[in-house]
Amino acid sequence: MDSEQRRKRKRFYRPYSRAQYFSARSVILCLSFLVFLLFLSSDRLSIRTVSIKPVLSASSLSLLSSNSIQDSFRLRFKFLALKIEGRVSFPDHLLLMVSNKIDLTEALDCVYYKIFNASDKGTEELDIQIHPVLSVDEYDEFRWIARCPLPPVNYSATVDLRRRGDAVDHDWSLMNNQTVHSWEKMAYAAALDGNTAVVFVKGLNLRPHKVSDHTLFRCQFGLGNWEKDEGFVFVTEAVAAAQEVVRCLLPRSIIKNPDKAQGIRVTVVNANDKPFTSVARIRSSRYRGQGKKQRMVKDYVPIPSVARIYNSRSNEQRKKRGKYELCVCTMLWNQASSIREWIMYHAWLGVERWFIYDNNSDDGIKEAIEELNLENYNVSRHNWPWIKTQEAGFSHCALRARNECKWVGFFDVDEFFYFPRDHGRGLPGENSLRSLVANFSSSKTVAEIRTSCHSFGPSGLSSHPVKGVTIGYTCRLQSPERHKSIVRPDLLNSTLLNVVHHFRLKEGYRYLNMPESIAIINHYKYQVWETFRAKFFRRVATYVVDWQENQNTGSKDRAPGLGTEAIEPPNWRLQFCEVWDTGLRDFVLANFADTATGSLPWESPLQA
Repeated sequence: MDSEQRRKRKRFYRPYSRAQYFSARSVILCLSFLVFLLFLSSDRLSIRTVSIKPVLSASSLSLLSSNSIQDSFRLRFKFLALKIEGRVSFPDHLLLMVSNKIDLTEALDCVYYKIFNASDKGTEELDIQIHPVLSVDEYDEFRWIARCPLPPVNYSATVDLRRRGDAVDHDWSLMNNQTVHSWEKMAYAAALDGNTAVVFVKGLNLRPHKVSDHTLFRCQFGLGNWEKDEGFVFVTEAVAAAQEVVRCLLPRSIIKNPDKAQGIRVTVVNANDKPFTSVARIRSSRYRGQGKKQRMVKDYVPIPSVARIYNSRSNEQRKKRGKYELCVCTMLWNQASSIREWIMYHAWLGVERWFIYDNNSDDGIKEAIEELNLENYNVSRHNWPWIKTQEAGFSHCALRARNECKWVGFFDVDEFFYFPRDHGRGLPGENSLRSLVANFSSSKTVAEIRTSCHSFGPSGLSSHPVKGVTIGYTCRLQSPERHKSIVRPDLLNSTLLNVVHHFRLKEGYRYLNMPESIAIINHYKYQVWETFRAKFFRRVATYVVDWQENQNTGSKDRAPGLGTEAIEPPNWRLQFCEVWDTGLRDFVLANFADTATGSLPWESPLQA
């Protein structure tokens, strides 16, 4: 009897147990495989420590639908992918630094928060406003930026970012701990240069155009949130300082292993600031550097920073292939309509490589550069969102170009080199500018070539010339104004100090003034009113104020007699016209115009 009951129990339970086992195992394996596929299909695998808690609803699980599960995971992972690592408050917008890739095809929104007291409930409640993002762009190899409108009145500056259609899922208590940096004082960029780090800092208030006392500064390297004494910190001494640039020694551990510098934060400690002596700060002295020059500066607060060091290998790859003879660097804002003429003309003169520092353009400059590259012009666009930092941007570009270029020219998109004569042999030919600088590449003394500028006026025009500035503007002031330079980047002073497009050189080297009879720059400075007003409404220089402000009224960066109001002066189109000069116009028409149609290569089909 007992044996018979056991046989019945076996016949009864064994089939059921096996079915139950395979059913549960199949579901688990299926879900695990789906999760694994979703993880592999995410935009980027990151080793950062983040809190990811995907939530699946009961209905999704009960349906066992791969599509619904995949959608739930993707929606959650996509939202978490927009990780904001820094916020910077500018006068007219808020900049969000995102630590991973953003799909430019997706619509993004800026999310604003405000806590208010609910009088009827006696509790605090959260109010949310949503506005479309102003723009999104790539910043460097590892970070992207998004620009948001300034927060509404009484809303927090801790603005969030989300993909349109995603649910707002934010922990207010965590958001209150986020820092929003003021553009008035912060470290905003950094670069490696040999055994030193070059840090770009706003708000040091160093003397314009002068070398400063570097002993007053230190650089602080680390990971984590050092404002809250989290993570590790190394501090090293500064070896040079000028304007917005501080150069410091690298920590010994990074010198021995440069890969350790990848993504490390860096800022500047200013001994001129008021000491900070809290107990928490003093305790942070347990994080010590290595060696004599890496002692902890525990009595001063580091300047807020979004600057990180990334050791790009692209320069090393170019270094192995040899350097370009001649490159050009410029900083611009909304010059998409002018850049084709400028690049095509100077490429004919021999420029091989272009570094375009884009200072918040919104006129399609990215697409214009992509089109030029499709036509085999070697142009790279570098997003430089830091307003009124032209000199610092040029210092940064000099570092980038050092391993790629023997000579780098620093001049603007409205400035064109012109050779009136070629040493008495008539008009110059192709590559004449490159040939000129190559004559001094082996010089033991010359490290900079300076060329004077002639400033052209509206030349009687009231609208932008469709064939380009070299054809349309032919009347100028008689005497030249200022000069622009082409430098050997490996022979610049360690401070990288530069003023209005020329640099301080290493000791023992000098600059050469190019005679006007050999080379001159046509500076199309005072164009038709609409163009001029836009240009001077939004200057990029560091120390020159906006032309509407009643300051520096005698500066050559202003139009004489213009005043401070954005009102077109009487007879603007006839001003700044002392000498009719058609030399460059005639040269361009002779060398660039199509013999059949007269069209120029930078004209659009509609214009031609």
